[in-house]
Amino acid sequence: MRIVVTGGAGFIGSAVVRHLLRETDAEVLNLDKLTYAGNLASVAEVAGNPRYHFVEADICDAGAVRHAFDWFKPTAVMHLAAESHVDRSIDGPAAFVSTNIVGTFALLEAAQAYRAGVPAEAWGAFRFLHVSTDEVYGSLGAEGFFTEETPYRPNSPYAATKAGSDHLVRAWHHTYGLPALITNCSNNYGPYQYPEKLIPLTIGNALAGEPLPIYGRGDNVRDWLYVEDHARALRTVLERGRPGETYNVGGHNEQTNLAVVRAICAILDELVPDSPHVPHANLIAFVADRPGHDLRYAIDASKVGRELGWRPAETFASGLRKTVAWYAEHRTWAETVLGGAYGRERLGLAAGRTA
Repeated sequence: MRIVVTGGAGFIGSAVVRHLLRETDAEVLNLDKLTYAGNLASVAEVAGNPRYHFVEADICDAGAVRHAFDWFKPTAVMHLAAESHVDRSIDGPAAFVSTNIVGTFALLEAAQAYRAGVPAEAWGAFRFLHVSTDEVYGSLGAEGFFTEETPYRPNSPYAATKAGSDHLVRAWHHTYGLPALITNCSNNYGPYQYPEKLIPLTIGNALAGEPLPIYGRGDNVRDWLYVEDHARALRTVLERGRPGETYNVGGHNEQTNLAVVRAICAILDELVPDSPHVPHANLIAFVADRPGHDLRYAIDASKVGRELGWRPAETFASGLRKTVAWYAEHRTWAETVLGGAYGRERLGLAAGRTA
C-alpha cells in the first residue's frame, strides 16, 4: 500500500505514521502544514525509514495536494489533519472552519481529480479514511452510549466543523462514488500529545509545581482511548472496513476529569517521590467551567469489534501509567514543541474572541 497520512506530524497522525512504518510494509507520505501542534520531532524515530516521505503542505491548497498525489500515487488516504482543541475553537473558530471544513472539501476534490487519472482496476482498491470525533454527537446524560446511528448534535465550534466534514465525506461517497470510510473516536491520550490537552497539561503543570486547573466541579465524563490503540484501529478500518460505513472507536474507559487528574497525581507521586510537590493532588485548582461544556461522552465501539475484530489493548490504568512515565522522561520534548508559543495559559473563555 501507498498511504497518504494528512496531519502526520500531529498527535494521532504521528502515531499512525509510526505504526504503519513499524508494523506494515506500506510506503507512507506524511502531508502536514506544521502548525503549532504539528512537529516533526514526533516522527523522528521513523524519519530515516526509506518508506517514509514528507511534504509540507496545507490541505486547503488543492494544487499542492494534487501535486503530492500525482507524485506519490497513493492507494489510500488517511485524513487526520484538523484543528482539534475545543478551547481554541471557542476563542477563534475561523481556523477550524477553514481547516476542518474547507480543507476537507479541498482534499476530497483533490482525491476525485486524482481518481480521474487512475486506471479503474487500481481505483477499485483505493480508500479514503476520514478520522473524526465523538463530539459530533453532542452531550450524553448519565446513561447511554453513542452509536453509529446517534444523530449529530455538535455543541462547540470544533464539534460543528468536524460534523460538517463528516457530512462532506459521506456526500462524496454517495454522490461521486468515493470509496470513503469514517471513524468517530473518543478522547485520545498518550505520548507526543501537544501540551494543551488535559492529560499532558496536567502532567506538565504537576512536574513544574503549577496549579492543575479543573473546569467546574470536574464531573464531566470522557471515554479515553490510548493513541496507539487508536492507530491500530484506523489501520484495521482502512484494511477491512466497508466503504460508506462509519465505525465508532472507543477505549471503554469512562472517567471524570477529576478522576483523571487525581490518577495522574498518584502516578507522579510514585514516579518522582523526591519532588517537592508531593502530594501532587494538592496542586488541584477548580476554575470556571468551559462555555457549553458537554457533560458526558461515551462510545459504543461494539461494531468495530464485532465486524473488524479490533479491541483496545490498554486499560486506562495501564495506558495512563505509560503516558505519565513518557512525559516524565521526555520533559525537554514538551518544552521544545511549546517553543514559547503556548505557556499553558487558560484558553476558551471567549474573551476578546477573534473571527
